[in-house]
Amino acid sequence: MSGYLRQEGRVVRNRVILIHLLVLLSGAPLVVVGVDVDQVTAIGEQRAADGKAAQAVIDKLGDQAADIEGEYREVIKVVDGLKVYNGLLQRQVDNQMTEVVALADSMDKVALIERQIIPLMVEMLDSLEDIIRLDVPFLTEERSQRSVRLRKMMERSDVTASEKLRQILEAYEIENEYGRTIEAYKGSLEVAGKNLQVDFLRVGRIALLYQTAGGEQTGAWNQVTHAWEPLAPEQYKQDVAKGLRIARKQVAPDLLVLPIAAAREAGQ
Repeated sequence: MSGYLRQEGRVVRNRVILIHLLVLLSGAPLVVVGVDVDQVTAIGEQRAADGKAAQAVIDKLGDQAADIEGEYREVIKVVDGLKVYNGLLQRQVDNQMTEVVALADSMDKVALIERQIIPLMVEMLDSLEDIIRLDVPFLTEERSQRSVRLRKMMERSDVTASEKLRQILEAYEIENEYGRTIEAYKGSLEVAGKNLQVDFLRVGRIALLYQTAGGEQTGAWNQVTHAWEPLAPEQYKQDVAKGLRIARKQVAPDLLVLPIAAAREAGQ
């Protein structure tokens, strides 16, 4: 029993000494109170837990701040990209406005040009009709119908001036092409008061000949007298027949002997 009391006394003294040390370390006046060591330990553990929780909050806030900073940097990049894009769009708009002004000016000039070009197109049609009238009489109906169609087109309001000019120039190109080609086609011709079905042979604009089926009659257009004239069968029958086959691409091109009128000076 006495041993137990001595041990208990040592425990009490140790507690008292620990309390004195805590008071001295805290700088507080030395007041001896009855504080249990377990209570002090619990308070320390509580403070450590609170500190840990506070640190967790700080870490979380730090992570959130880093995320916000990253998002901010991304937004800055987007804004910078939009500035560059908007600058490019603005330059495009400025260029388009310049083009609008230029187009408006061009439209004014087009109206002026249109007023000036219509009389020119009328003169071109007059010249085209003169060419057909004074030329060797090949495909007369086809060429005349083309001229009539162009005349009617000039009166239409739903056809632009540019389209009218294009079709007139196309007609001139067709007429120009006649001078560089050889052609064979069928048609009717009045010879000696008889209407005959013949094969026509056109060699550029320098010769226009005809031949009946079987080659019984052969003739040529005389541009000087403006009349059809018969040709001697024994002299031109074979060559005209060969020319018809060449024009139809039935045989290879070859030398032909045909009556060609001598060239005349202008005005003769």
